Amino acid sequence: MRVKRGVKARRRRNRIFLLAKGFRGRSKNTIRQARARVEKAMVYAYAGRREKKRDYRKLWVVRINAAARLSNLSYSKFMGGVIKAGIQIDRKMLAGLGAREPKVFAAIVDVAKSNLPANNLPAQ
Repeated sequence: MRVKRGVKARRRRNRIFLLAKGFRGRSKNTIRQARARVEKAMVYAYAGRREKKRDYRKLWVVRINAAARLSNLSYSKFMGGVIKAGIQIDRKMLAGLGAREPKVFAAIVDVAKSNLPANNLPAQ
């Protein structure tokens, strides 16, 4: 008995072609090139999702540093004071507070400063 594989094979190819939509040249309409380019694109997408997390953390650190320096405190000293004080607010929240709620952030800075050793505080 002869088995015609048209439907299954076309469905498998169309899945690749849908993912390759928008690619240039033969990468969008020949299955060999499309499959290779889609696989490579998936690798980049996977890496990009991890890189995005790094980028956001860097952004939060820059924002916290900028807000802490308004109170004459560096990022590292501020975070050291926050950890010693036992404040369990993550960097995302601290960055948001620094940008939108400066008074609340200033209160956190005061608590962080009070938990730093005296020789670690900046001269005023």
